[in-house]
Formats: sequence, C-alpha cells, structure tokens
Amino acid sequence: MSSSRESVIRSGLIAAALVALSGAALAQASSLPGIGRPATPKEIAAWDIDVRPDFKGLPKGSGSVAMGQDVWEGKCAHCHGVFGESNEVFSPLVGGTTAEDVKTGRVARLTDTAYPGRTTLMKVSSVSTLWDYINRAMPWTQPKSLKPDEVYAVTAYLLNLGGVLPDNYVMSDRNIAEVQARLPNRNGMSLDHGMWPGKSMKTAGKPDVKATACMSNCEAEPKVASFLPDFARNAHGNLAEQNRLVGAQRGADTTRPAGTVVAAAAAVPAVAKAPDATAATHALLSKYSCTACHGMDTRLVGPSFREIAKKYGAQADGVAYLAGKVKAGGVGVWGQIPMPPQTLSDTEARMIGQWLIDGAKK
Repeated sequence: MSSSRESVIRSGLIAAALVALSGAALAQASSLPGIGRPATPKEIAAWDIDVRPDFKGLPKGSGSVAMGQDVWEGKCAHCHGVFGESNEVFSPLVGGTTAEDVKTGRVARLTDTAYPGRTTLMKVSSVSTLWDYINRAMPWTQPKSLKPDEVYAVTAYLLNLGGVLPDNYVMSDRNIAEVQARLPNRNGMSLDHGMWPGKSMKTAGKPDVKATACMSNCEAEPKVASFLPDFARNAHGNLAEQNRLVGAQRGADTTRPAGTVVAAAAAVPAVAKAPDATAATHALLSKYSCTACHGMDTRLVGPSFREIAKKYGAQADGVAYLAGKVKAGGVGVWGQIPMPPQTLSDTEARMIGQWLIDGAKK
C-alpha cells in the first residue's frame, strides 16, 4: 500500500472518530430530548453583560459629565431627582460624602448615628457596581436601553454630583480604575464574614446562617386567623391602586368583598385599535419616559393619566394649561413630589395636552 493511500485512509478514520465524538457530546448535552436546545453564542452574549470589580466585561466607550447631565435630566431625574436627592418614593443616591472621604476611601458618616440617612454613594465600594446596575436595570421602564457611552456619562454625572469627579471629566473603560481610586467608600468593604473565601475571616469561611429543609414531620399549612374587617376595607381608598406596579406583590382590591375573584374577561376588557393621533401620543409618552411616573389608570410616582383627564377635561383652556405644565414642570398640585421640566416641542406638548383633555384614550 502506498504511503499516499495510507495517509488518505488515516485521515478518513480520524474524521470519522471526530464525528462520532461530536455526536456523543451533542447527545450528552441534550439529555432531555425534545426539550430546549443549546444556547447560541449570540444568545449567550446578549445575557453575558456583567461587569466585575476588576472591570472584566466592561465594554469600550466613554461619556462626559456634561453628556451625563443631559441623559440624567431626560431619563433619570423624574425618579431620582435633578440632583440625585430623590423624593418620597426613591431613596437618595447622593449626599453624606466629603472630600476627606474621597482621600481616605472610608465614609465617616456611616458610623455617625446622628446622620439622617445612608445614600448610595455613601455605601457603594466598587464603581463597577454602579456601572453594572445602571447598564442592566435603568431606566426602570426600559432596562438595558442605554448605550455604553450613556452609561459611562450617567455614572460620571452621578459621581460628579457627589463631588467625586470634576465637571470636565470624561469617564471611559480606559480610566475607570482612576475613578475607582476616588470612590468615597472604596475601602469600606469587610472580608470578615462567611460569604468571602479569604483568610482574614473571623468565621473561618462558614456562612452566618443555617437553613435545614423540612423533609419529614413538617408543620401543617398555616391558616389565616384574621382578615381586614369589612368596615375598614376601603377606609383609605383602594389599596390595589396605591401600589407601584413593581414586582409580584399587589395590593388587595378593597372595593370588593374579601375572596371576590374577577373574571379575566372582565378584568381585561377588549380595547379598540387606537386611532393614529392616540398612537402618536402614546409614542411621545414612551419617548419622554412619561410612563415612568404616570400609569394609565393607576398612580405611580405621580397621578394617573385618567385622573389628570378627569380633573381638567372640562377646563376651557385645558390643552394650553396642560401643555404648559408638561414643559415647565411643577409641584404641589398632586403632592410634594416634583415633576421636572420636559424638553419637548410646543407641538408635542399640545398633542399630549389634547390627548389628556380628550380622556386619555388607550
């Protein structure tokens, strides 16, 4: 047998072996036939967005404090305040840190029991935590919608509000380590607990809690011994309308007797297709993040659109009045949570005002 023929046969045997091995690996990966499939590299990349404290996973990009102010006022201020001071609904992000904290890396007021609160910049020890959370979760009505440059800019602006970065700073993936070196509480993390695999732990690596699953002689299902009395169910308005639509917990509908189940068809009535003007207005509400603070029928941070429509629907100059309020902002009419001014055109403001006067149609 010639050497060339031997080479061809050997190559064929190796290829067959590789095919067999890959088939075995695929069969092993699909241990549950017909259920699911391996994720593609593109799908994995879409979820693999975490940024570690050593900044691995950080995308390339940059953003200035000035750019961050523009993004903040358009997408963040309505929940977190113009200066990060927040309001009655959200906790303050900025405050409680000093220039001395920036030097030492330890926030002195964390141990001051007389200080009224604990802000985000007082507690956070890694700038990657700020960047990662803003990137994956903000704005809360459109998470993951910010571009990397916008996340750098918003993070820079937030740190500028806290006196950590100067007004002309441009934050990027190349200088984020410098930002970390200025974080007020960068040295405030403790390793002396059971959740950290270090040698300095007082707990010798053991967790500080123990949980044992009940597998036998378990307690019977608890029974509720008391309910909200009927005379008190709606004493302060419908609790279901006073809960923010976040998470799985919802308030009880106190306008109905206890145990009342609302049929799905009645709970979600059919809605006719919105006309073009209504659809265009809904697009504006989304574009300018109005829905972050106003629900259609439910109060969130501010009043619902239907409440506004009911209050001003019969007002002669209602369209002009509401358009002006949208552009100028204000506080005091619906409570003490301020609505910041909105940077939209007069035409867009009047379109929203007209939609409200017409009843805030869905």
